[in-house]
Amino acid sequence: MLVYFLHDFSLHKEASEESKELESARKLSSMSPAMDLTVDPCEDFYGFACGNWARENPAPAGKDTWDTFTNLNRKNQLVLRDALDDLMKRGGSLDGSSAEVQALRYYASCMDQDGKIEELGAAPLLELIEELGGWNVSSENFQAMTWDFQQTVQKMHNRFNIGGLFQWKIEVGLLLRNETREEASKEVLLSIRTQMREVIEFEVSLASITVPDDEGWKEKKRYPKMPLRELQYCAPFAYLNEAFSQVGKRIDEDEPVLVLALDYLSRLSNLAKALLASTEGKIVLGNYMMWHAVRPTIPFLSRSFRDAADVGLKDLVGGRREASRWEASRWEDCVADATEAFGDVAGALFVKDRFEGKVQAEEMMMEVKEAFARNLVTLSWMEKKTRHAAVVKTNATTFLIGHPDFILDSAKLSEMYDGVNLKPDAYLRNAILMKQRALRNTLENLNKQIDRTQWHMPPSTVNAYYALDLNQVVIPAGILQPPFFSPDSPAAANYGGIGVVMGHELAHAVQGQGREYDKDGNMNAWWSDADARRFDRRAECFAREFANFGVDGTQALNENLADSGGLKAAYAAFDAWLSRRPRRSRRSRDGFKFTSRQMFFVGYAQALCSVEAVEALFDKHSPKRIRVVAALKNSDDFRREFNCRRGSPMNPSRKCKEVPSRLGRPRGPVGWADSEEGRRMRASLSPHHRGVDVWRHPVDVGFQAVSGNDGLVSVLRLLLCVITQTPNPNPNPNPNPNPNPNPDLAPKKRIFVPNMQRNLNALPQE
Repeated sequence: MLVYFLHDFSLHKEASEESKELESARKLSSMSPAMDLTVDPCEDFYGFACGNWARENPAPAGKDTWDTFTNLNRKNQLVLRDALDDLMKRGGSLDGSSAEVQALRYYASCMDQDGKIEELGAAPLLELIEELGGWNVSSENFQAMTWDFQQTVQKMHNRFNIGGLFQWKIEVGLLLRNETREEASKEVLLSIRTQMREVIEFEVSLASITVPDDEGWKEKKRYPKMPLRELQYCAPFAYLNEAFSQVGKRIDEDEPVLVLALDYLSRLSNLAKALLASTEGKIVLGNYMMWHAVRPTIPFLSRSFRDAADVGLKDLVGGRREASRWEASRWEDCVADATEAFGDVAGALFVKDRFEGKVQAEEMMMEVKEAFARNLVTLSWMEKKTRHAAVVKTNATTFLIGHPDFILDSAKLSEMYDGVNLKPDAYLRNAILMKQRALRNTLENLNKQIDRTQWHMPPSTVNAYYALDLNQVVIPAGILQPPFFSPDSPAAANYGGIGVVMGHELAHAVQGQGREYDKDGNMNAWWSDADARRFDRRAECFAREFANFGVDGTQALNENLADSGGLKAAYAAFDAWLSRRPRRSRRSRDGFKFTSRQMFFVGYAQALCSVEAVEALFDKHSPKRIRVVAALKNSDDFRREFNCRRGSPMNPSRKCKEVPSRLGRPRGPVGWADSEEGRRMRASLSPHHRGVDVWRHPVDVGFQAVSGNDGLVSVLRLLLCVITQTPNPNPNPNPNPNPNPNPDLAPKKRIFVPNMQRNLNALPQE
């Protein structure tokens, strides 16, 4: 009897394995519709893996950018839209005070079924302007001589949570200068001959005294903490205690404050002092401050404002469609904004409907982390001490997967939004109230212990990030969807999709700023100088390679190296997974001729499929086609699985040696190449997943510089919307005041920006 049962068990086990093998083959075959099997994978792997993706995933009308990220984001938004609409239909649940009710009111105020936004026009904006002290452009009784700069700064920063000249926050973070964006913004705005030239020039003056991207993190080492009284002396407009009084807290004058931009604040004080000495200068400064108050309100105003913004954005990024085609469907705007304002509520609605497989994703994260650590051990060019520290830090990296548990507890969720009372017909007012709530939450964090379970991204987001100060990787439920991940997808697609994303974020732990933070998230450099020099030599190879594709080889170097490291770690994890299931690695029996290991690389490419898109000049990632091709060209695993001949496009004779991270900018300029391959590769520029570095600290109050050029739109068109609805009795008495009293602060470097050169011919001659 025992023999019989053993034999029966063996037969069932064999049958079960056979069934799993057939199911695995079926799942692998499901990846084929997006593939173009007429393309040789050793010639153009991206075309091979993604050649039919656009046919299978047509872009909605009016979408210039369409890829796996935007496609999935739209699907996630549809889930949220249906959930919100369903709640609205099931009983007019705008009564009550729960978090869900407040989120519904916010969403309803945006959808504006009664046309209240168009009816009000500029009125809500003008009300805000008056609360902030008035504006030369729109206020009937504005007097430049009596305008109070200090009061305006305090109201903007401490009451309305609107930045402008600087930012302060209870965290450690840097919003840094982006020279390419500054030049592009200036050229676009000047090309439309705006009356606010002085504001643009003041923007440039501020930008010229901020710190470049690749130098900003060093500020933490250069500038120690300083007592609050010294900060007030250097920057008399920075009244922190006025803000903290809102939550019953006060900072002692001897309290140390981490100032990340002391030079910037000192120069800013000098700039402001010079401008405040004259009526013309006050008008310049007032225009700048109020423009920074007005700009964030554009999405909450009537259609004329939004159209003006869309035209400016189209010019800024080189768009080719009319402005009316640029604005998304209203429901998309409203779902996105409601998600930003009520991320936890939206997250709860989303995960209840669409998220499963959390345990499987957590197991995969552990496997990728272990594989990443094993790969670090093989880096012979790195000193043993540095290598050991990298492994220790990787092993200590924690992760959050899917969503915070508390969002599924309605009582806890409502407690979080206690005191919020929104109106279903006051969109801009609701947005301001939510910004003020966010400010209060920030203020209340002073002197609190760090919360390692706090998320800084809504669960429905199609993204992931690595937090430096926590040494933590966060993978939201929004990206744990096909084509990146699904319990029903083939393992090759899961490891090639979300597995590479996981490895990419882990790479940030040992790259860039990550090398300055130890396993506990403390600033404690662990790279040796010798390793730094060896790294620079290897990094130059990668930068040159991307320059040959026709993109800036230095701008996206950090992310490109993270792609390479993430790919290697994810493949190693998948290879280990397959080694425990040897039958799964064989070729399919249904005529599908590729192995599971080969399909891993197809899964990687298909997670980055895209159609031709508007060039995203400011993206820190390379175009998707180039990301895929470059990573695979340098992968020995890919070469081995596809047996590409040496010297073929996907297996070049010369490869860049592996490096785990970016330590600094390679020496020597790497510009925009005009190679034929580069022009062909530039087809897929578009926004997509970012490896976000987030910094949090429980005690420090950090000051940082703000250049302000993070999305300027057409100033003239926007102002006309206001001017045509209100009189302007105080035109600028001097149309060309000197906005830059210190010529030494003028930017000396000019950077060529593709698609912007055409605007230079339209600049006014002076």
